[in-house]
Amino acid sequence: MNVPSTHHTGPRFKLGRILATPGALEVIADARVSIVDLLIKHLRGDWGDLSDSDRQQNEQAIVAGQRIVSSYVLANRQTVWLVTEADRSATTFLLSGDY
Repeated sequence: MNVPSTHHTGPRFKLGRILATPGALEVIADARVSIVDLLIKHLRGDWGDLSDSDRQQNEQAIVAGQRIVSSYVLANRQTVWLVTEADRSATTFLLSGDY
């Protein structure tokens, strides 16, 4: 079954301040991934490696002003999370152990 893409070409919400834990920065650098590319994916609604229910929760969170979470498995098999706070004051890159 083909599910239509919910990815958009423009921003879907405000990011606020961009923050990152040292561990997340190290994993991203080791994977040779652009932190900007990950931010753009998150901002456009490409939630990465999330369940369908978590994806739906993000869609509702955009409208309801709740926390938005994305998860990306990088080429080095490490997972980086992006969390945009409910008040849109900040978006943070972190590892699961950083939370």
